[in-house]
Amino acid sequence: MSSILMAATVDQLTEPESSCCASSEGLPMKVADYDHFFWTYTEEPHRTRRQAIIKAHPEVTRLCGPEPLTKYCVLSVIALQLLFAVLLRNTAVLSWPFFLTTYVIGATANQNLFLSIHEISHNLAFRSPAANRLFAVLANLPIGVPYSAAFRPYHLTHHKSLGVDGLDTDLPTSLEAFFLDSVLGKAFFCTFQILFYALRPMMVYQLPITQIHLLNIIAQITFDILLVRYVGGRALAYLIMSSFLAGSLHPCAGHFIAEHYVFEKQVANTGNSSAPIPVPETYSYYGPLNMLTYNVGLHNEHHDFPAVPWTRLPVLHEIAKEFYADLPHHKSWVWVIWQFIWDQEVGLWCRVKRKEGGRKVGGGVCGSNSSNNGWREDELGANERLGVSIPGVR
Repeated sequence: MSSILMAATVDQLTEPESSCCASSEGLPMKVADYDHFFWTYTEEPHRTRRQAIIKAHPEVTRLCGPEPLTKYCVLSVIALQLLFAVLLRNTAVLSWPFFLTTYVIGATANQNLFLSIHEISHNLAFRSPAANRLFAVLANLPIGVPYSAAFRPYHLTHHKSLGVDGLDTDLPTSLEAFFLDSVLGKAFFCTFQILFYALRPMMVYQLPITQIHLLNIIAQITFDILLVRYVGGRALAYLIMSSFLAGSLHPCAGHFIAEHYVFEKQVANTGNSSAPIPVPETYSYYGPLNMLTYNVGLHNEHHDFPAVPWTRLPVLHEIAKEFYADLPHHKSWVWVIWQFIWDQEVGLWCRVKRKEGGRKVGGGVCGSNSSNNGWREDELGANERLGVSIPGVR
């Protein structure tokens, strides 16, 4: 990767005035002053591309709506995790059979459940918003700790406010980037990134506790107690360790980094145009691990059309292939983790941020119509002027 960072125009991207840790007076600078994020003054790219795709291929809107297969996949993985939790009930936690089974089977399965909750958060398992909220609570059970209810509003805000400082909780904070700006720091981040993703949102802003949050917490605690009571503590240890490893140094965990960290920092030109191409904010991955992760690797496609379910994202890609063919993408999540740790020019600073735009999506109350306000046609980016009708979305 080139050592020369992009030279962008002021209305595209700007860099901090200084990259050193001391001010001109020799006094130590604050973490906030030591800021190497890619700050942009343009809107996020997905809305513009979505409108262009709808104009060129209006048939893509027929891809939107729930996928019935999702619920059967989720129930199968829940059953698989419960089976292995029972099978390992008499196996020592600090043993190779326990660890290898947890890493290979458990972590892969729980990463699948993480991403099923991601899918369900977009109302893509059932037509009813309430049914999706309740099913997410069920999918959460083998994860061991309650998080599905809180994940939804934070994640939808990530879509509505991509890169917006103070709203998009997928963005690392300046504090994280400052203290983990080294090979050892990035290795630590990759090993414990599930904890960063779990705790960071609450440090950025807190959500109100709603009925679905309480249900999620009560259901999870009840499940954990019953599992320990009737199967044993090692069964619960298997599920919780599966969740930890799913967000650690695991091949499928590469998607956390691959999706929005900047790996292509050079500004390029198209044809005879002198206008720079902005730093890409979203990367897709077109590899075999998509089969285990609800096609989350097709991430540009997902952000362009959040209401297209996982089974139809490849169809969307094929229909609008000319829009995606030239976008930078990843071929290996394992290589993403490796490069993120060892490449000195890739790290937590490598994210695009913007000061303004977007909005916060509230938690909502289970069964309430208000829980879906503002996330209908607007979620899909359907342009009313084109007369787009979205099947399955009320």
